[in-house]
Amino acid sequence: MNSKKLILYVFILVALVQLYLPAKMIFDKEKAISSGTEYKFKTAPVDPTDPFRGKYITLRFEETQFIVTDETEWMYGEDAYVILTTDDEGYAKISCVSKTEPFDDVDFVKAKVSYISSIDGKNLSIEYPFNRFYMEESKALEAEIVYGETWNNQASVTYALVNVKGNEAVLTDVLIDGVSIREIVKERQQN
Repeated sequence: MNSKKLILYVFILVALVQLYLPAKMIFDKEKAISSGTEYKFKTAPVDPTDPFRGKYITLRFEETQFIVTDETEWMYGEDAYVILTTDDEGYAKISCVSKTEPFDDVDFVKAKVSYISSIDGKNLSIEYPFNRFYMEESKALEAEIVYGETWNNQASVTYALVNVKGNEAVLTDVLIDGVSIREIVKERQQN
């Protein structure tokens, strides 16, 4: 009888852990969206993507380079903690890059080192964890087309809205000239 109770308790414990982990992930993302600091990350042109990779827009950002004092301290693929600030126009800027997680009350993003170049003055290039903007399947292709067209128009300003709270960063929208890409796609599909 005791072994049956033990199995039941273990089963309940495993079930609670399996419910807790996804709930915590969702809660952390929702907390970042509701009470985090919103940053506007200017995007840069992107190469066409593979249609088999999923229903999303691949984003590349302008603010990915940071000059370090010693490029030999960094390795490809390692974690980098990017401390953020904003410029005069309100766009995200890299304030500092650290190998250790900041303990101060600062906004930061845990990113990956994508490459190190000593040719242009010890540049460290980072890759943000939010480089894909997922959309409803019926709108993703049109969004990819709209996003690509903005790079033919030099006057367009495209940026991603990312909410940051603690070490959690959530990509909430992509805007073209201040208008959500969702609204642009919706309007184009209606016409």
